[in-house]
Amino acid sequence: VGVYTATFKQLSKPMLTIASMLGLAYLMNYSGMTSTLGLALATSGRAFPFFSATLGWIGVFLTGSDTSANALFGNLQVVTANALGLNPVLTASVNSAAGVMGKMISIQSIAVAVSATGMTLADESRLFRFTFKHSVGLMVVMGILSDCQEMQTFGIDTKEQIHKQLNVAKFILSEMLQARMEQ
Repeated sequence: VGVYTATFKQLSKPMLTIASMLGLAYLMNYSGMTSTLGLALATSGRAFPFFSATLGWIGVFLTGSDTSANALFGNLQVVTANALGLNPVLTASVNSAAGVMGKMISIQSIAVAVSATGMTLADESRLFRFTFKHSVGLMVVMGILSDCQEMQTFGIDTKEQIHKQLNVAKFILSEMLQARMEQ
């Protein structure tokens, strides 16, 4: 019983934070805020599959959790996709997949990494700067892949356009790998 009490005391603030985030997500969904934001984002038109990745990335960066970002922005992704006639499964999936790219720079993840590895607090900013460029690069690649998938699914653009976008994604990944190897 003592172990359970100690665990509950230790986890009381994180549980409150998670409950608050999920409560905010439900409030936004039930009040129509996510639908309103989704319809506003529908004005991005054909570019939304790319912005879908950006939204997932921002959501996880802010909340520190892919689950919380999905609860917060998942319905928004589906509403926007339906308004644009896009695949809602793709946009909701990209919200989650690109969100993982935001996890590496979330403040909670940086704090855990610093404390788990014994780094000093001064190293937090250095770690953030190092991972930020990787996070942004991978989020852009996810956006490009999402856009290519949407084009292929609906036959919106030609194969040459898809190959151009995939070449951009490959270039970004190769540059990131090259920069990493030089360090």
